[in-house]
Amino acid sequence: MHSFAPEILLITILSLVIISDALANKLKIPSVFILLISSYLVYIYFKAAVPIDLAKNFATVILFCIPLIFMGDALHLEFKDIKRHGWSIFYLAVVSVGLSIAIGASLYYFNIFEGLSIGAYVALFAINMATDAVSVQSVLSRFKGIGHDIKVLIEGESLGNDATAVIAFFFIGMPWMLSGSINAFDATFDAFRVFIVSSLIGFILGYGFYMFMKLFSDRRGELFSFIVEAYCAYLLGEEFHVSGILTLIVAIITTKAFIDYDLDESKNKKTKTFLRKLRLGNIKSTTYDRLDYIYEMAKEFGYLASVVIFFALAEMVDFKLLWEYRVEILVMFIVTTIIRAISMAKFAFIGSKINSIVPVGFEGWFILTFSGMKGALSIILVHMIPDSFKYKEMFEAVTIGVVVLSIFVYGIVLWSYFTFFKKKEDIKLFK
Repeated sequence: MHSFAPEILLITILSLVIISDALANKLKIPSVFILLISSYLVYIYFKAAVPIDLAKNFATVILFCIPLIFMGDALHLEFKDIKRHGWSIFYLAVVSVGLSIAIGASLYYFNIFEGLSIGAYVALFAINMATDAVSVQSVLSRFKGIGHDIKVLIEGESLGNDATAVIAFFFIGMPWMLSGSINAFDATFDAFRVFIVSSLIGFILGYGFYMFMKLFSDRRGELFSFIVEAYCAYLLGEEFHVSGILTLIVAIITTKAFIDYDLDESKNKKTKTFLRKLRLGNIKSTTYDRLDYIYEMAKEFGYLASVVIFFALAEMVDFKLLWEYRVEILVMFIVTTIIRAISMAKFAFIGSKINSIVPVGFEGWFILTFSGMKGALSIILVHMIPDSFKYKEMFEAVTIGVVVLSIFVYGIVLWSYFTFFKKKEDIKLFK
């Protein structure tokens, strides 16, 4: 007899999205809260609605969802914003994350988590410093009053933060954790190699797809082109043993940057140049209207992919296990929150002194601190740890606990601020 498991799962996911959005609009609360709770309740009390074991097939789920999640995030960044806020994003996404992981790893000398090696500390903090743009967007999308600069910083930091955390985890933390030792020079060189090679592959692929998009001029074809590019970039990056996520991010941002340049050039009617001829500047890859459609559809694809990850999270949640590691979870949550608050405070201070760093003030510091929600990537990274690792159970319990706490605690703090304290209306953070 034919199995209808995929169809049933799709009906369940789409129904929960519809119900969550409807309730969120009615109750004026972020939909991610309802989605997480409802996913868990459906999995526990109505298992017939989830006939596929997502946790058992987690590797396949990951490969399917990652490109869709990161594609939507990368498309939101505009080239002019990257140029303007490049140094700010670099600090938040690279310097800040690197320092945060190092500070977290230094807790090894205080024996905060008994039995863990210093390499395990690096891996654990790399996992739990990775932010989740989809969760942030879900919480902040209904609120007004956030300036464009903060919006760009949140989007850029979420993407770059993830790429940095992935490199730190796979090429420093996990090798150090599993082998017990690591050569600092080799690890630094390997991380730098991964960054350069991933960026180079991403740039070449991004330019190639930008040129490819000049061959057709319909919005569905352009949307699917971005999706194909995202999957190709991720698979190529992994095939060359570098960072598939960083390759994907660079590829999408490169294509989008060339498109932005085309559209800006046509609007300003600039004269012909050699570089313009080289990239066939007279042939437009897309239009503003088609790009708006691509934004909207990419956001929906990314959201659905995150819902699938949330379902996998619901299957992985074991309250007995979370209660057993409740102290470790609370310590990790509090420590990562404090580290992020200090890191964002440093950024706010630097921004007030250096022209190349955007000044964000106290409110910007507050929003950036509590926009550090964890999500899909943290769950993905912890799942990649081999089962043979002695403390994998603890890592999974701590990570799941921190993900859930960050979404609800950070989300409630931001929701309360914008609902009860923030009166001035400016522009929406996410359209």
